[in-house]
Amino acid sequence: QVQLVESGGGLVQPGGSLRLSCVVSGSAISSYAMNWYRQAPGTQREWVATITNTFSTNYPDSVKGRFTISRDNSKNTVFLQMNSLRPEDTAVYYCQMVLYFRAYWGQGTQVTVSS
Repeated sequence: QVQLVESGGGLVQPGGSLRLSCVVSGSAISSYAMNWYRQAPGTQREWVATITNTFSTNYPDSVKGRFTISRDNSKNTVFLQMNSLRPEDTAVYYCQMVLYFRAYWGQGTQVTVSS
């Protein structure tokens, strides 16, 4: 059974940084793209970052230049480094992978950016 567990969220002041982690069990991640999404209250889930199995990365304009996705296949873990955080980055952040056409999600980790 594939499980994704996020950690690293918390409360941070505007301009601060956080590093999120996503540990995957039940499947090796090395062959798969990995994604981060986020969802703020009352909004739809929003794509935040992707890293392919060849380590190519992609971001929406809203986080480009501030967020960095990375992966450590030896630890079956994906990271999201978030810098220059803004109040509008406040959301629950989810890790996601698609395996055999099925999407697997973690339980999410709350990030709150506030002074």
